[in-house]
Amino acid sequence: MPHKFITSLIPNYQNLKDGKVFLGLALLSVCLRFPFFFRDYIDRDESTFILMAQSWVDGHLPYTQLWDLKPPLVFLFFSVIIYIFGKSFLAIRFFGALVVAVVSFYTYKTGKEVYSARIGFWSSLGCVYLLSLFGSLQGVMSEHLSMLFFMPALFLLLKHRKAGWFFIAGILLGVSLMMKLNLAYAVIGMLLWVFGISIFERKARRGFVRIVFLGSGIILPVVATFLPYLASGIPEVWMDSVIRAPLAYSNDLQSSVLNVLPLVAVLLLFGMICWKKKWIDFSDPKVLLLTAVLAGVVFSFLKSGKVNGHYLMQLYPMLLILLGIALSHALRHRQIYYPLALFLAVSLPVESYIELANIIDNKRKHGTYYNGEGFTVPDFIREQKLNSEDVLFFEYHIGYWILDASPPSKAATHPSNICRQALYPYFENPRKNALEELEYLLDSLKPKTVVTRKEKSVFDKEYVEEDAYVRSYLSDHYRLAGTVGRAEIFTRLKGH
Repeated sequence: MPHKFITSLIPNYQNLKDGKVFLGLALLSVCLRFPFFFRDYIDRDESTFILMAQSWVDGHLPYTQLWDLKPPLVFLFFSVIIYIFGKSFLAIRFFGALVVAVVSFYTYKTGKEVYSARIGFWSSLGCVYLLSLFGSLQGVMSEHLSMLFFMPALFLLLKHRKAGWFFIAGILLGVSLMMKLNLAYAVIGMLLWVFGISIFERKARRGFVRIVFLGSGIILPVVATFLPYLASGIPEVWMDSVIRAPLAYSNDLQSSVLNVLPLVAVLLLFGMICWKKKWIDFSDPKVLLLTAVLAGVVFSFLKSGKVNGHYLMQLYPMLLILLGIALSHALRHRQIYYPLALFLAVSLPVESYIELANIIDNKRKHGTYYNGEGFTVPDFIREQKLNSEDVLFFEYHIGYWILDASPPSKAATHPSNICRQALYPYFENPRKNALEELEYLLDSLKPKTVVTRKEKSVFDKEYVEEDAYVRSYLSDHYRLAGTVGRAEIFTRLKGH
């Protein structure tokens, strides 16, 4: 009986309507992510995007007042929401949930185009889960936003052959690049695919036209982000921040390519098994495009020597489609036990259940669903009448937004950037290294209030000297005004 009930929920794949699929994915995304709508911050990057966006809303072009390493259209997404809805975490997180729904919907459309509606449907469901759970993915990350435009572009390349559609796809790819530059390698893979398919079809001239239209579309958003800086007479700010700084950061990374090799080994093993078992036809041009995109993204990981959990969001849509195709062949003659699928669907969102319990408990104890030190530290600063304008956050820097304050220097916009001294030349920082920046922040600006995290290094563990300097300086010139959750709030001693 339970098995029959569950199988009755499985849709008729051939009769699926796009509107209903999107609404279902949007509902699932909102349900999975809703408990995190009330969290102060989920990832440091998201907090930084909000600060950069607020600066833009206040009339400052990105990189002119505050600074971060990401391309400018990431900040535009947040700026539009803040401009319309004000300082609303609910609005930011709700639109983040819709972003996940759109990415998943185009995963469905792509899977349907590559193989079948059935593969597209299950891949899209998996996409909602993988883009919403496990680690910092409940926040709104640059990977989410870049895939919001990348996946529709991928679908258009698979679906259409007219040059006009290639131009539209190019515009979408250009927008995605201005949100996440590492996708350039995936875009190169797409260009090679377009050219290769045209040669195979003996239509080289048509392939050249397609590449011109695709490339023209890609360039258009890039140029559009440059024009405001050109009009303001500061084109070097765009060049330094959008192009030169990411290149310098990539070259300065101390991570080893060995960190990425386990992922590469797993993907290669998966590909070899699928090829040998003939579960996936890698001669299919559409499958080749997915493979080229995957290869481009993985190459970007290898180049940086890093692969964090949220980086993988750029792999999930394509990988889920290929995995779905492989499983459809591997399980062709086996009965699918749908209750197991239902059990996984219900049990996987453990983080959501825990967070839901947290916000209910927080409402009972403190009268608000909003929770986290990003809210409680500003409340403490106000209640204790500490200085809320002259403040330095080494942690929980979303507190600047809550307090209507601003980071005291460009380097301090994202606390981690203080130790990324290779980036200093690209935002015209007169200090030469992290210790000089810290001396400027603490001993020259002398902030009245400083916030750190209790029992944790101020910076990553490799920055021993910088951490020692901060702790020593706080010990000599500040007193601990209080502890709120995991946050320590220091106030400057009189005469210091």
